[in-house]
Amino acid sequence: QEPLVETGGGLVQPGGSLRLSCAPSGSISGIHPMGWARQTPGKSARELLARIIIDGTTYYGDSVKGRFTISRDNAAPTAYLQLNNLQPADTAVYSCYLNIGASVSWGQGMQVTVSS
Repeated sequence: QEPLVETGGGLVQPGGSLRLSCAPSGSISGIHPMGWARQTPGKSARELLARIIIDGTTYYGDSVKGRFTISRDNAAPTAYLQLNNLQPADTAVYSCYLNIGASVSWGQGMQVTVSS
């Protein structure tokens, strides 16, 4: 598994925006699917938010469609998640993942808090 480094979390007011980034700490070759998920307090399961596959096609969960945008810098490789129009219900620990073959590596997660 590949250790992942996540940045960009923090505190934002309702209606605000954040940009999260995720990159492997080491060098990897090729382009691989990457995605983002979140876990909210009191829920045991992660909610899958967005995914970008090898050809660049993106998929989104219904709760974030139209507000969140996933992108990837293939040269890095780094995955980004642009979060717009954030609401208190978006408060959660956000994690990224990298899918290489049958292996899935997860980042440690970072807190996003939406509050006035």
